[in-house]
Amino acid sequence: MIFITAKFRVRPAAADRWPDIVREFTEATRAEDGCLWFDWSRSLDDPTEYVLVEAFRDPEAGGRHVGSQHFQDARTTLPPYLVETPRIVNFDVPGVDWSELGELAVDQA
Repeated sequence: MIFITAKFRVRPAAADRWPDIVREFTEATRAEDGCLWFDWSRSLDDPTEYVLVEAFRDPEAGGRHVGSQHFQDARTTLPPYLVETPRIVNFDVPGVDWSELGELAVDQA
């Protein structure tokens, strides 16, 4: 799978509204064939920073995402709300789901 994490620094005036600002983009991406997950979180340390964790089944699904109309629309509609260009980490990793964090295993007994 293609595993991507990106950090978005949002203008303070838009920070509380960011989930609504990206709602259509998020919903359209989650509906894509090959999207495994597309999840936003807000930083605990910086209320203007959002972290996006996303995964696509394979490079082809990732390519379709980047070529989609909603991605192209986001390229023009989202930057005015940002302080800087988002930062990204992108890897091709084996599997199509999360693995368990064995060091923090929960006893089911």
